[in-house]
Amino acid sequence: MFPKPVQNLHQNTFDYEMAPLIKQTGFREYDARWLFGPDLNLMGVQALGLGLGALLRELGVEPEIVVGHDYRSYSASIKLALVSGLMAGGVRVRDIGLALSPMAYFAQFALDVPAVAMVTASHNDNGWTGVKMGAHRPVTFGPEEMTRLKEIVLSGKLQTAGGGAYEYVENFSKLYLDDLTQRPPFSRKMKVVAACGNGTAGAFAPQMLERLGCEVIPLDIAPDFNFPRYNPNPEDLEMLHAIAEKVRETKADVGLGFDGDGDRCGVVDNNSEEIFADKIGVMLARDLSKVYPGANFVVDVKSTGLFATDPELIARKVKTEYWKTGHSYIKRRVNESKALAGFEKSGHFFFNSPIGRGYDDGLLTAVHILEMLDRNPGKSMADLYSALPKTWGSPTMSPHCDDEKKYDVVKNVISHIEGMRARGELLINQKIEDIVTVNGIRVTVADGTWGLVRASSNKPELVVVVESPVSEANLRSMFAAIDAILRQNPEVGAYNQTL
Repeated sequence: MFPKPVQNLHQNTFDYEMAPLIKQTGFREYDARWLFGPDLNLMGVQALGLGLGALLRELGVEPEIVVGHDYRSYSASIKLALVSGLMAGGVRVRDIGLALSPMAYFAQFALDVPAVAMVTASHNDNGWTGVKMGAHRPVTFGPEEMTRLKEIVLSGKLQTAGGGAYEYVENFSKLYLDDLTQRPPFSRKMKVVAACGNGTAGAFAPQMLERLGCEVIPLDIAPDFNFPRYNPNPEDLEMLHAIAEKVRETKADVGLGFDGDGDRCGVVDNNSEEIFADKIGVMLARDLSKVYPGANFVVDVKSTGLFATDPELIARKVKTEYWKTGHSYIKRRVNESKALAGFEKSGHFFFNSPIGRGYDDGLLTAVHILEMLDRNPGKSMADLYSALPKTWGSPTMSPHCDDEKKYDVVKNVISHIEGMRARGELLINQKIEDIVTVNGIRVTVADGTWGLVRASSNKPELVVVVESPVSEANLRSMFAAIDAILRQNPEVGAYNQTL
């Protein structure tokens, strides 16, 4: 038997070294995130490994798993503690070392291993850690698996089992990069800014772009787990502004920004315009639907309304389904519906057969963006962007709200807006036309302006997005209205960014 995990321990005490600490709030909807130290210790990570091994057996999955880790000062230690728990639970471990999340997903296919556990906190501030897990490639755990894993780990009934083993896979990154770059050469030389925010992607993304024949302008690629300039988050305006400045300085064809674990990609065009990922998704849907007639797509509820209203997509009878936000949800839906691709506003893009394996990969996204440019000779990224119908959209804004309170706040917002509609009240002086509650609440008024409020799945935050196809004034009015409703809940704190 392994000691039962506890919820609270003081650091720098003997008790901290003698019992597993693993707070239950770290088990999120589709991955796990903790502050390493206050919320999780190494014995707690061992307990997680034991629990994951038990879950694999419960799911009837062969007890063999790929593990990797991102570039943080403590990630290798956490991975090795996880490995010790997995091995004690009878799991055969294939360790690919320093890796991106999509590299670990690729390893499930390349090494013919059913399960994956990638130690990463993605773009979270230094101090955070986490694990992205899956047992049936190419999908990762959703709420059911994460809830069951939490129950097993926290039960205090963790049992060891025989049969565990360990193997380190040397130079696995070469197989991954070979897979991404074995494609016809581009017809034109492209100058590309590659921004990595001093995260793990700096070890791989610039090399991939060079192998594709691009002239690469590196930006913040040196490893530094303190993230001295900005967090490696291509959804964050601070990172996008830095890319835009470098594109302007170097007259690059495009700027590409990769997040901390390489599963997302952000884009800045040749005019230094920062393009939100959902608009890139519309551009890719336009391009791919020409190459693959009859293609259909899946997008998350944070995404632009253009997927439903764009005249070019309508003319090609392209169908797009709005689905729950979250890489696990979209990934699973893309595979269930056999969509050609799925796009999340956060920058998680999923390319399915024949142009991908169904998981999110920021480097593969970069390849498809460059291929789109190459298939449109004489046109720049700015040209392709300006061809879209005009909308006014916000970044993804995230006011702080404690994990224990955020879902109740969202319920309050849903109740408030549904009450307004039932009473015939106006929102931004317009009739409420539509409410979607598949994931939080997305409310649309008569002129197509909409706003979204949902709970973040992996941070103590809410998520707020607004868009208007009419004017910036209506965009701002919708944000003000949504914010006023949120402010009726004192649990809601400051935004990470705002309009």
